[in-house]
Amino acid sequence: MGFLSKFRNLIVRKETGTESMKKFLIVGLGNTGETYKNTRHNIGFSVLDSLAAKSGVHFEAKKLGDLAQYQVKGRTFLLLKPSTYMNLSGKAVKYWLEKEKLLPENLFVLTDDLNLPFGTIRIKGNGSSGGHNGLQNIQDVLQSQNYARLRFGVGDTFKKGQQVDHVLGEWSDDENKLLPERLEKMGEAVTSFGMAGLQNTMNAFNGK
Repeated sequence: MGFLSKFRNLIVRKETGTESMKKFLIVGLGNTGETYKNTRHNIGFSVLDSLAAKSGVHFEAKKLGDLAQYQVKGRTFLLLKPSTYMNLSGKAVKYWLEKEKLLPENLFVLTDDLNLPFGTIRIKGNGSSGGHNGLQNIQDVLQSQNYARLRFGVGDTFKKGQQVDHVLGEWSDDENKLLPERLEKMGEAVTSFGMAGLQNTMNAFNGK
């Protein structure tokens, strides 16, 4: 039985007559280690670090990643930074979806995108990996393209053949000046995903 078939009809309810708490797995893609900490490819980690700091929570080393969580009005947000490295992100995503008994509809993945101008936010509920190795691995492991993702533009201001150097490079001084506001905006999009749903979040944040 495939992953989606196994969990399609899984709904967690409390028998107390009150509505069960809703939970969302927010996955920031990146690579572990100080070498990658401030690189463009690690924007997913940076967003989660910003959210955790703002919420006053801390990450703990867990199986296949670092995990933190915060709550907003009865909604639980699980923040996951996979420790599998970018190209094997799907292993951690699948493990934590299964462990927390969550459907892919409750998954939100944050990643970088070379094809978008710096700072641009694009949120979609499905689609191809667009050549992004982290998204491709998630797609392969889950055997589905149907999960929400936020792509953050890191621009394509690099010479031919220098794509890897660009994404694994650190932010420029000009980009660093703009990053705090962008991290704040992406954090708002994460909370909106859990509180207002995917469609409303796309309407509110795409292109902003």
